[in-house]
Formats: sequence, structure tokens, C-alpha cells
Amino acid sequence: MLRYIEESAQPVDKRDIARAFHLKGAQRVQLKEMLRELLAAGDIEQGEKKRLRPVNALPEISVLDIADRDPDGELLARPAQWKGETSPPRIYVVPERGWAATLHTGARILAKLSRIEPGVYEARPIRVLAGSPKRVLGIYERGERAGRLRPTDKRVKQEYILRKEDAAGAEPGEFVLCEVKPHHPRLGQREVRVVERLGDTASPKAISLIAIHENDIPVEFPEKALEAANEALPVRLGDREDLRELPLVTIDGTDARDFDDAVMAAPDDGDDNPGGFRIMVAIADVAHYVRPDGALDRAARDRGNSVYFPDRVVPMLPEGLSNGWCSLRPDEDRGCMAVEIRIGRDGKALEHRFMRGLMRSSARLTYEQVQAARDGNPDALTAPLLEPVIEPLYGAFEALLRAREARGTLDIDIAEKQVIVDETGNVKAIEPRERLDSHRLIEEFMIAANVAAAETLESRGQPCMYRVHEPPDPDKVDALRETLRSFDLTLASDQAARPEAFKRILAKVAGHPEAAMVNQLVLRCQSQAYYSPDNQGHFGLALQRYAHFTSPIRRYADLLVHRALIDGLKLGEGGLGPGEAEAFAEIGEHISFTERRAQGAEYDAIDRFTAAYLKDRVGTELLGRVGGVTRFGLFVTLQETGADGLIPIGTLPNDFYRHDEKAHCLVGNRWGRVYRLGDKVKVRLAEADPVTGGIVLEMIEVIESAGGESIETEPVSPGGPGKGRRRQAARTSKTARKSARKAKQAKKAAKAGKSTKPAGKASSRNGHASKQKQGE
Repeated sequence: MLRYIEESAQPVDKRDIARAFHLKGAQRVQLKEMLRELLAAGDIEQGEKKRLRPVNALPEISVLDIADRDPDGELLARPAQWKGETSPPRIYVVPERGWAATLHTGARILAKLSRIEPGVYEARPIRVLAGSPKRVLGIYERGERAGRLRPTDKRVKQEYILRKEDAAGAEPGEFVLCEVKPHHPRLGQREVRVVERLGDTASPKAISLIAIHENDIPVEFPEKALEAANEALPVRLGDREDLRELPLVTIDGTDARDFDDAVMAAPDDGDDNPGGFRIMVAIADVAHYVRPDGALDRAARDRGNSVYFPDRVVPMLPEGLSNGWCSLRPDEDRGCMAVEIRIGRDGKALEHRFMRGLMRSSARLTYEQVQAARDGNPDALTAPLLEPVIEPLYGAFEALLRAREARGTLDIDIAEKQVIVDETGNVKAIEPRERLDSHRLIEEFMIAANVAAAETLESRGQPCMYRVHEPPDPDKVDALRETLRSFDLTLASDQAARPEAFKRILAKVAGHPEAAMVNQLVLRCQSQAYYSPDNQGHFGLALQRYAHFTSPIRRYADLLVHRALIDGLKLGEGGLGPGEAEAFAEIGEHISFTERRAQGAEYDAIDRFTAAYLKDRVGTELLGRVGGVTRFGLFVTLQETGADGLIPIGTLPNDFYRHDEKAHCLVGNRWGRVYRLGDKVKVRLAEADPVTGGIVLEMIEVIESAGGESIETEPVSPGGPGKGRRRQAARTSKTARKSARKAKQAKKAAKAGKSTKPAGKASSRNGHASKQKQGE
């Protein structure tokens, strides 16, 4: 009886138990006594309406906070008033359609809970209590009685009423930003009013605007900040070190407009360092212009970082600084913060020295130029630089790589995509982001400078804004370990806290069919990096201390590190302001948030650009690989473009599928058909919506199983789902499960040949590097 109560999806009463065990007459009296004893002993407890449940079980109706997403993308919630001494149970929020509000991280909901197994629940929302959008971006459409707003955010499942008097002159088809009007819960559809008109939906340049507004990215600078930037003057030599004769060069992407770091290297002539190098990293002296609590500082702190889109940049600093006095243009004097580092032949740093200087870049080079010169194809600009500048850079890079290898740094092989647009904003191509040795060279130089900054601040007792990357959560590692066993891969429990253990796993699967899947699993196992004044080390880089020093133009964290160095090394004005060091913890939380906000906006824009690129190819067959397995379907990364699309579970061929969370697969109960993370598949593009960025796919067949064997599947016809798929859709529908009346309607629809296939949207999360020089 205890097992029955513990395994029941909902709390039960005496009648439920009596029916389950076929108890009658006097047996029911005995049952009552037994339940009284179990309650007195504390083995079970009573909830609402005296229904029985396991001790510490959650109420059937609960208030929940949507707190996170799991590695497969499913929303996770926790009880709003959890007071237990242990961790709260795991609660999956069922993604049902037709909702009148957004279900997203941060929302508070009232939900009905069903227990799947001890400590694991499913939550079906009843009402959104908080976290609903106050502003909504969408497309204005004219209706018969009143206009309507179709939201661009794929998470918003409803449309809003937009009356003509609230449209602010907008025409049908325009993107408009609206505020949600006050609403009484007994009234019908919610109403909105236009607060900003953003232009025609046909304009490709509107795509980034959607992402900017939906993610609340600040765009306009305050007037005082613009005035301060425009009044800035060039840096004079004064007490600075004169670095203008050094062969410092900038190496950036072809389309870069701001050049915030320059590098050089030379063989070390010291007798104590044979085969070693002296390297220098010079960074734009942003702290000279952006002083604590000034108009520029407040604007930069609010933004936290620059945001990069395929067709534009939303900078952290006004253009007068980011592309002007703080950009290390060739043949122009610029103030800088620089660090000189002596490294041995093994790449380990022997000593370093920071300075405030005046430099003059010798050349503005691109990654492709530098790599071509290194490979024996120099051009007119790089030919005279090859021997004195480029060759020493690569010599030092090779030494730094040896140090990286010795540390056991974690390198996850996940292909990045880049969206290439023309001057009008139309997508020309979507292709893998090229990764050259020249990219890695700059990354290694930046990492060396970042480590030197953290070590200097720590040794002098100065406050430091560390870049923290903690070891993976042990529970996630345990789940990964179980999955890896199915591929005869062993991740020992005593190795899980060291990056080299993951690196060995990735090396073993390199070149095998399961390589993509294992790389994804290892990536999802990792913690998210953040900023903090408390040093917890950097797991991925296998470093004890790490800070961001190399990009103060586009990251506020780097500006704080510069200020702390100026104070600690007595390098003049522009150090930390009064009380700024004491606020590092609060600032760290804020800029960690703005970083995630920027990443979300960049991902959203790429989703929409990709959908716009694919919209004319609906109906075509494409190759891809399963990159995510959830309770509601499969996410597939398309081979040609790197786009992610969703195959709703209700459209999979002719079976009822269950989600095996540990094995990351969907398994058909009837025919045993299996879809795994990492499977290579052929799919059909069913939908590509540039407004929401949603891409919906249909399964055709599994070409290569991540499990090693080939799987025969039932190809899907272009005409839509077959009988078995309609049956699956009905099974996965809430109304079909919960309402007899709806079930009958579904059967009638099936007989009439109507499809009950649910629609779906997908969100790409391949990761877009706003710049190659992240240093992590």
C-alpha cells in the first residue's frame, strides 16, 4: 500500500486504495486502521481534502517558479515556497499550446502536478501569476472588427487585440512595439497599444531590431554620454612608456571596425630562457576616457557589453570612442594598457610586467591574411612583415600551445555557423565559421594576458573581477557517465573534476559516428561561466585564476580590471571610484546577466536570419543530425546551414514514443523504433517562419544511428501525417487525454481524414561568437 501511494501520480483517498486492492466490507475497516497507523508513524501525510501522499510530496496544485532549462531544452520549475532541507524535486513544465502568456525562465505559475516517479513531477500550467510580458513586439494585422497583434516571440502563444485608436497610425504589416493594457481576468483576449513603430516586416534589417527589442538591449546613448565621447581628446605621452617603435599589429576579422588589441613577439635574448619568447599584448586604454560614475561609465555599466548581429553592432561605448580614440588604428598614436610576458619554450610564463603606454599599430591585419602569409602566400602588406613580425608570433603561439596541452584544457568540437548578409541585410549564405591557426594564436595571447592580470591583482591584494567557470555539477556528470557506458566509454568518478578526463573521452570518439553526440553531451554537462570577485578558477581552461583584461571596448568586466591594475600599480588616473570595489559582487551579477541577455539576442537574430534564408525551400529534403531529444520532440541541426529545427513528437512515424532521459532518446513502445541524440537523419523542411525564427521539420529516415546500427523508419509523405501519426498526436494531446468529449471529437476527425498534427517551433542554440577573441 505504501508503494501504491508513493507511485501514484496524484494524491489518493481511501476509496482509490480500496478500488485498487479490491477491498470490501470489513476489509475497508482494516484499511482505515492501517492508514491511521501510517499517518501516526509519519510514513504518509494528508494533503488537500484529506487525500494521502508520500511525506514531503508536493501538493497537487502548486505555485511554481520556472527556474531553468535542462540540457535537452525543457523548462524546469521549483516550488515557490520550498522549505525542505534537501533539494526540491525535479519538475518538468509540460509545453502545451494555446497559452495566454509566455512560459519562460522567471515566470511564476499555478500548476497541476503529476508525479512521474519519486522526486520527479510534471507540471501542467493553470495560470501565469507573474512574469507575463509588459511589452510585446509583433506584427500589426487588420481584422474584421478590430486589429490584432501577432507576437514575434515564439514563446508567446496568444495574439492580442490592437484597436485602431491604439495603433498610433501604424499600417497593417508593420512591426510595432506595444505595451499590454490593464486586464481583468474575467475579460477575454488582452489588448495592447502601440508605443513604437519599427517599420515594414518586408525589410530584412527588421530582423535584428526584433531581437534588440525583445531582449531589452539598450540602443540609444544618453545625451551626456554622447557629449563626453565627442569631446574626448587624443592621449599624450606624459608619464607613459613610449611603445611607438615596437612592431605591434592588430589581427581581427575582415569586417571588424574596432581594433582593441595589438600583439607582438620576439625571441627572448636572455641566457636563462633558451628557445623562449617575449610577447606583448597592448589593449586600448578605455579607462583614460571612461571614468567611474561618469555619464559614459553609467551607460557602459547598464549595457554590460557590446552585442553583435550579422548586420549591425550595438556597442557598449559610443562610436566616437569604440571606433575612434579607443580603436588601435594603424599609424595613429593611441593610449594603451600593455603587458609584456616572458614565456619559456614550454609556453609557461616566467614573469610579466604591466605598463601604461602610447603605441602606434604597425598594420591592421586580418586572420586570413596572417594565415595565408604563414602558409607561404603573403600579400603586399604581409610580405615585409613575415620574418620580423608574423614568424615570431607563430613561434610564441606554438610554445603557448604546448602549455595549453600540458594543462589539459578542455576543447569541445562544436561547429559554429555564421550568417553572411549583404548591404541590404539579405542573407547571402550561412556557412561554418572558419577556424584558423591565426584565430587560435590571438586567443592564446589573450589568455596569457588575462592570466597575468588576475595574478597581478591577486598578488597585490587588489579587487579583481574574475571570470569564473566552475566544475560541472556532479549530478550532470553522473548522468553523462551512464550515457557514455553505452558506448564503452568510461569516465571515472575520481576524474570528473578535471578537464583532461573529458578531453580523453572526446579524443576516443573523434572520427566516429557518435563524436558529435558525445561533444554535445560534454558541452551540456559544463557549468555556465560568470563574473565574480570571488575566485573559483576556470575549469575549461584548467587555470587557477583568470580575469578578462583584453576587451574593455566591449566588456565592462575588462574595464574594471584595468581600473584595478591602474590603482594597484600606481599607473596614474582612471582607477576605481569610491565604493566601486565594494560593489564588485553586485556588478558581477549584473554583467553576467547582460552577457546572457546579449547572447540570447544574438541567438534569436540568427534563428530569424536562418529561417528567412530557408523560407523558400519549404518541402525540400535535407540532411541533419539530432542535437536534442526532449519529451515533446527532436531538435535536428541541419548539415548545410547549421540551423536547428524541431520535429514534434506527434509527427514521428506510427508509434507511441517515450522519452528515455538517461539514454537521450525517444523509444517507440509498439515497434521499438529509436531516435537518439547524434543520429544522422534525412528530414523534410515543413515550416520556416522569419518572424519567430521557428523551423519545423518532418522525419523521413535515420541514415546513421549514433548507437552504431542502422534503423529502418517509415518515410513520411509530403501530404502530411499518416494514420499512425494522427494517433500519436492525439495521445500526446492534453485534451485527448483529459477529456472524453475531446477524445471523441479527435476520433471523428481522424475518420474524416483530418490531421491532428501539432505545430511546433524550434530555437537554434548553436552559439554565435560575437568575436573570435573570447579567450575562453
